[in-house]
Amino acid sequence: MTELTVSQLARAAGVGTETVRHYETLGLIQKPLRSDSGYRLFKPSSVERMSFIRRAKSLGFTLPEIADLLKLSDQRQTDSATDMVRLREAASAKLVDIETRIVELKKVRQGLVQLIDSCPGKGRLAACPILSALSGSGDDEGCKPGTKTACSRS
Repeated sequence: MTELTVSQLARAAGVGTETVRHYETLGLIQKPLRSDSGYRLFKPSSVERMSFIRRAKSLGFTLPEIADLLKLSDQRQTDSATDMVRLREAASAKLVDIETRIVELKKVRQGLVQLIDSCPGKGRLAACPILSALSGSGDDEGCKPGTKTACSRS
């Protein structure tokens, strides 16, 4: 396979051209060669690297975390217990982060359920606590997402 232009790499990796340029700027993918006419020419291995980044993002890793993972990936043929520990710690930390977010999202879900259940579905908008809760106006304090108290009906 020959070198790829930005648009060819983007298409092969399933991302936009701006994403390729952004990752290049951040140093997540190798700086490309330039053709005589000035086009960026990426190595075919850039497709695999872009796929790595996409999969890591889908698992919730941030771009700085992905940069660290890529450094480890670049050394995957080495036998380093320290790097193995770093890799496991990074994945474990991400798991804890995701579990924490799940707990938070469940609280938000419960708050939304309460708000929806408290909204009469007819009449004046002021009778529905959803807008008050979103604006933080102080009305229907117990109706804010994540609270345990029941919303009162007007």
